[in-house]
Amino acid sequence: MKLTVWTYEGPPHVGAMRVATAMKGLHFVLHAPQGDTYADLLFTMIERRDHRPPVSYTTFQARDLGSDTASLFKTAAQDAVDRFKPEAIIVGASCTAELIQDDPGGLTETMGLNIPVIPLELPSYTRKENFGADETFYQIVRTLAQPQERTAHISCNILGPTALGFRARDNVEEITGLLEDTGISVNVVAPFNAAPADIARLPAAHFNVLLAPETGEAACRWLEMNHGQPYTKTIPIGVGATRDFLAEVAEITSQRITPDESRLRLPWWSKSVDSTYLTGKRVFIFGDGTHAAAMARVARDEMGFEVVGLGCYNREMARPIRALAKDYGVDALITDDYLEVEAAIEKAAPEMILGTQMERHIGKRLGIPCAVISAPVHVQDYPARYSPVMGFEGANVLFDTLVHPLVMGLEEHLLTMFREDFEFHDAAGPSHHGGHSPKPAEDLSCSGQIKAEPAQANDVVVWLQDAEKELRKIPFFVRGKARRNTEAFATERGLSEISLDTLYEAKAHYAR
Repeated sequence: MKLTVWTYEGPPHVGAMRVATAMKGLHFVLHAPQGDTYADLLFTMIERRDHRPPVSYTTFQARDLGSDTASLFKTAAQDAVDRFKPEAIIVGASCTAELIQDDPGGLTETMGLNIPVIPLELPSYTRKENFGADETFYQIVRTLAQPQERTAHISCNILGPTALGFRARDNVEEITGLLEDTGISVNVVAPFNAAPADIARLPAAHFNVLLAPETGEAACRWLEMNHGQPYTKTIPIGVGATRDFLAEVAEITSQRITPDESRLRLPWWSKSVDSTYLTGKRVFIFGDGTHAAAMARVARDEMGFEVVGLGCYNREMARPIRALAKDYGVDALITDDYLEVEAAIEKAAPEMILGTQMERHIGKRLGIPCAVISAPVHVQDYPARYSPVMGFEGANVLFDTLVHPLVMGLEEHLLTMFREDFEFHDAAGPSHHGGHSPKPAEDLSCSGQIKAEPAQANDVVVWLQDAEKELRKIPFFVRGKARRNTEAFATERGLSEISLDTLYEAKAHYAR
């Protein structure tokens, strides 16, 4: 373990929280010390849910470690059952509580509760959040699913979407509508908005649609093996993948499916002159394995971009991502260290990043536009509007997601090019406030020097005003690299100031 500012995945009990919070009628009793009770912040602040997560904690303190912490857990479990009256509970321990080995599952077995109790064994020090969600959902399905006859008409279950997932609410709605348009009804969606009684009805469907492999594949495999339900392998993100998904559904159900693509905007854009402005743009893709792989296909095959970097943070998806990266002619980046990701992005110098909330911050630091395509995400990636990323409407959303950052970046570049124009130069005031009245002059030092952000903490490099002015003429997407190269060039030669000549010399040096 190591201390870090950001993390792509939390410990596995956070994954269990994601499943419990997504469901109804299920409660999670977590053996955890005071300080591990941060679920409210995760789900009510970031995802903006309208109710608190169904999690009860033992919240033992340091002074309790010398006494009977097991009785604290049994009391918390009984209180949760009496107060919330759930249909079933799951019980487990946080990474800290795991060390005291109280065995929550064994303790609840001795209590004689009249509802199903599902014990979780989540190895906190070797696995992470997505594994925790996948394992939790698997154990719930394994415990509650009951053998039964298939529905009279062809139906399916949609499995995998959880709380804190990426656009889970809207993806479920989009794929439900897509399937119903083909005459296939949805039996159960789980764990999202499902109750324990719904989990019992899962075997009634003819097949399963797996929308989130990171959090639902183990359950799908178990249902296939024990209840004879095949499941879809294609994730319908993008136009091509949605068509492949429907073809896979048609093969499973032996039905003829003719998709309605009348709402698609991407084909029009691909045929337009506008698309040529962005063709060949270099993109770096990083996120969970499922979304990274799907977006690589969208970026290259549907938008005409060049993929210059591809990776994921969840090691469970390392093998398919490495194989895919080989097909794209790049080296796969499998890491959960955001500093490694930043270094790889800086080296690749892409024109756009497709990533997570972490890559959004990295993009701001490096001056590269970023579109968020995968969890972990922040509050702005849970829009109030309908905004799926799956299905044909999801393809429209992705079209906007990928095009807009580049178009806005192009606008910024044009503003930079015309910086000396009377209408756009730095001293010009807003055109809608009294014409072009000049802004108050900036207070520059009398020496005309601008101190740059040093390349390293111990560097002191000063940019002279003429050099800084020339630097601004360089396109935004390579300006950061030009600044860093010039500062490195100056540092190697012992220069404390960067003049216009230094900038040109550095450019000539790195052009060789």
